[in-house]
Amino acid sequence: MSEMNELQILRHSASHVMAQAVKRLFPETKIAIGPAIDNGFYYDFDTEHTFTPEDLEKIEAEMKKIAKENLKIERFELSREEALELMKDEPYKIELINELPKDAVISFYKQGEFTDLCAGPHVAYTSKIKAYKLLSATGAYWRGDEKNKMLQRIYATAFSNKEDLTAHLEQLEEAKKRDHNKLGRELELFTTSEIIGQGLPIMLPKGARIIQLLQRFVEDEEQKRGWQLTKTPLMAKSDLYKVSGHWDHYQDGMFVLGDEEKDKEVFALRPMTCPFQYQAFLNRGRSYRDLPMRLNETSTLFRNEASGEMHGLIRVRQFTISEGHLMCTPEQLEGEFKGCLELAIYMLKTLGLYEDVSYRFSQWDPDDREKYIGTDEQWDEAQGMMKKILDHLEIPYKIGVGEAAFYGPKLDIQIKNVHGKEDTLITIQIDQMLAEKFGMEYVDKDGIKKNPYIIHRTSIGCYERTLALLIEKYAGAFPVWLAPVQVKLLAIADRHLDYVYEVKKRLEDAGIIRIEVDDRSEKIGYKIREAQLEKVPYMLVIGDKDIENNTVSVRSRKDGDIGAMSIDEFIEKICEEVRTKKL
Repeated sequence: MSEMNELQILRHSASHVMAQAVKRLFPETKIAIGPAIDNGFYYDFDTEHTFTPEDLEKIEAEMKKIAKENLKIERFELSREEALELMKDEPYKIELINELPKDAVISFYKQGEFTDLCAGPHVAYTSKIKAYKLLSATGAYWRGDEKNKMLQRIYATAFSNKEDLTAHLEQLEEAKKRDHNKLGRELELFTTSEIIGQGLPIMLPKGARIIQLLQRFVEDEEQKRGWQLTKTPLMAKSDLYKVSGHWDHYQDGMFVLGDEEKDKEVFALRPMTCPFQYQAFLNRGRSYRDLPMRLNETSTLFRNEASGEMHGLIRVRQFTISEGHLMCTPEQLEGEFKGCLELAIYMLKTLGLYEDVSYRFSQWDPDDREKYIGTDEQWDEAQGMMKKILDHLEIPYKIGVGEAAFYGPKLDIQIKNVHGKEDTLITIQIDQMLAEKFGMEYVDKDGIKKNPYIIHRTSIGCYERTLALLIEKYAGAFPVWLAPVQVKLLAIADRHLDYVYEVKKRLEDAGIIRIEVDDRSEKIGYKIREAQLEKVPYMLVIGDKDIENNTVSVRSRKDGDIGAMSIDEFIEKICEEVRTKKL
């Protein structure tokens, strides 16, 4: 384990106390691992008993007893033979000991009757662990491999004082309210079906509308910036992926249709669009005058994610992405990279996500050569160019060794969901290898044929993941321009319905098209509460006075009752919000 800070040491010690409590309550349990993590700690257990919320309460109570016992936490070392004998009834610890290098120091920590294989460090006494909370129990494959046995993992957190713990638990409650997987279903944005399969969400009308709005916005903006739209197949023969390198370096992540040993032709669903879009470049001979060539596509992609990795809309097996590939000369590379980054930042600012992202310069790992194509010199050159560009653009990046694509380094724009899990939202990659593999050439000013540089990029990333993050960012209360229903018309009584439908027609004629009428014979207070739960930006409540004065009574999701307005006044207000994409 890398060097831990005080809070991590406290949490790791708390994981041992939790494991001790579990062993006291469920003696047949076998213990696996229990590390400190970003927001707390967990421990994995092998037991026939399924942990329930009531069990977590009992374990917490037992942890409290162990803390009160003020047990000293003592470190000791053993030889390999002694260690194996001590842990002979703990198969997971035996496996870990056997994997240690021959010259490794094998250390243990003991507190009362409980001893655990551990590198440490730990607090001195169990009484130091006072502010903690067990959060959930879930399944987890041993070592994260679905081929291994499914264990039970208890997630928990601990802090140095009760005030920090309370603040964190309140934050977790807020995160639960905003969790897109829960809220997105409640708002009927998307659903899933076991008969269709895991990682294959179904967009319901409201969710499909938001994605359509995002796609139109992205494609129009890309067109303004000189990108040309392509539409390419969803699958190809294995021959294509063999040229690109995906067959050798990415096949485990692909859905392959057929068997190479039996079938004349084997196809695979596409995990990326790049080798398909290259065919547009290869359509005819190219010269430097054709460059830069910017090709964009709203691409549906397929990746064979492990079942344990999938989560709501964040990580799925079929998704749609704002993908693009740009072929350029070396002289154009920095300017075009800057243009791709400016487009991504414009998207993030427009959606209100800009302040939430960080940047990672993802590099290759020279110690893992099998993962990549190209020579050391090509990687040094590509990474050197990217470093120069990022430094010149003053991008505040962290370095991620081993995070590069198999064909080149990339800038990953990272974002965290409400639970603190970080994912990549947008990528911009420099590639000087695939053009040569595909025979992509242009005739330069000097009459010599050369391979173009390629920039792989997304402008808004995966639409499903972006929607998930927007649900969480706005707790389902989307900005007016993105709201699946922008205006809800509420008649106080049935006699007001004729006027309600006149207002609807006026709004639609003005370009406000996402309108619903609640014409049910329900009390107006009930209708308003329903619209609020649906997070509709504006409710127009219509009664006798509105008909008399040719007005609408406006209720804002944000500001509550803002009074009567003329229809033209309201149209001007909402159209301005849509036009400016006000957040």
